[in-house]
Amino acid sequence: MKIRSVQDLQIFVATAEHGGLSAAARQLDISPAVASAGLKRLEADLGTALFVRTTRSMRLTLAGERLLARGKALLDGLREAEDELRAGTEGIEGQLQISMPSDLGRHVVLPWLNEFQLRHPGVSLRLQLTDRVADIYREPVDIGLRFGTPAESSMVALPLVEDNRRVLCAAPSYLARHGMPASPRELAGHNCLCFMLDEAVNDRWRFRKGDEQVEVAVRGDRVADDSEIVRRWALAGLGICYRSRIDVHQDLAAGKLRLLLPDWEGSNVPLYMVLANRKQVSPAVRVLREFLVGRFQAMKGPGFS
Repeated sequence: MKIRSVQDLQIFVATAEHGGLSAAARQLDISPAVASAGLKRLEADLGTALFVRTTRSMRLTLAGERLLARGKALLDGLREAEDELRAGTEGIEGQLQISMPSDLGRHVVLPWLNEFQLRHPGVSLRLQLTDRVADIYREPVDIGLRFGTPAESSMVALPLVEDNRRVLCAAPSYLARHGMPASPRELAGHNCLCFMLDEAVNDRWRFRKGDEQVEVAVRGDRVADDSEIVRRWALAGLGICYRSRIDVHQDLAAGKLRLLLPDWEGSNVPLYMVLANRKQVSPAVRVLREFLVGRFQAMKGPGFS
C-alpha cells in the first residue's frame, strides 16, 4: 500500500476540511469528477475507506482521521520545501503588512526590520503599531505579532519566543522614595501602573516560586491602553510596572529600570507570528520569521534565563 499521487492526497485533505467533494474541487480548481476519481484512487491505494458517505454528507472514518493529520503535515512540508527552493533561486521580495504592539514595534522590532530590509531590498513593509488586536481576516494585515497563545484555532501561529515571562520592575528614583517590595503581597502598598486592553484592566498580577503561586490584585493612579505610555510612566519613576521582559530588556540592561523580586516568576506571554492561513507563509514570511527568532534568541540581560 502506498500513496502514488500528491494531488490525490490534496483532494482528500481538501474534502475533509471543506466537507465535501464539490467544495474541495472548487478550492483546488479541478472538476468534481477529477476530485471523485482522485479520492477513489487514494482509497484503493491504501486499501481502506477514508469517508463514510451518505446522500447529504461525508464523514471521516477512523482511518481517515488518522491520515488527515499526517497528510496535512506532509503537504505543509512539501510546500515549505518548495518555498525554500524558490527563495534560494528567486530572492526574497514582495510587500509585508505587519501589525504589532506599539512598544514592541517602536523599541525592539523596528531597528531589526531596518536591518532586514537592507539584507532584502526587494521587500517593502507597511507597519501598523497598535495595542489593539488586529483582525487579520478582515483588515489589510498579512502578519500579526501577538503576545499570548492565539485563541483562534484556525490561525497559523508560528512561535517567535515561547518563554517570555512578565517581569516586575521600577525606576531607581521610585525605589529610592518608596522602597523595594520584599514579596508580591507587598505590592498592595505600592503604586502599580496598569495596562488596559479592550476596556479590561490587567490589575491581577500572577507570580510563582517553586510550588507557591500568588495572584495579587494591584492598584494605582494610572491606567493606559498604550503599552508605551505605561513604560514611560515607569521610566519617570511614577510606579511599578509588570511588563513582558522583551519590552523592557533594554531599560533593564541600561539600568533605567530595576528588576524586582527576581526569585518570583511572572506569567508567561509567548510571542507569536500569526497568519490567517498556510498559504500566507511565503518565502518572505519564512525568512523574516527566522531572522526575528535569531534576534530574540540573542537577547541577554536581567529577566532572561
